Amino acid sequence: MYRGGEMSESILVVSLSKLYRTRRYRRAARAIKYIKDLIRRHTKAEKVLLDDSVNSYIFSRRYDKPPRRVAVAIMKIDQEGKVVKASLALHIKSSPSKGSTQ
Repeated sequence: MYRGGEMSESILVVSLSKLYRTRRYRRAARAIKYIKDLIRRHTKAEKVLLDDSVNSYIFSRRYDKPPRRVAVAIMKIDQEGKVVKASLALHIKSSPSKGSTQ
């Protein structure tokens, strides 16, 4: 969704599976920080604002079991692109495990 070389709005799928190597009580807080850092790195923004939908989706399964993947929609708030807002794009369901009978 690039127009004229500038990003106006895009969707980024963030994998949080590496966070499961950390301690349980820190996983959700680290997930929020990881998402902000990744968006800051991709958009070169100085400030990243997360919508409440992202926060509630991360904490939906308690603080020790955040979802493995999160899809966020990123949009610029100001003209220079220094402030970016991220909101939840869609809920990503995990694929069923090999032994399940669904």
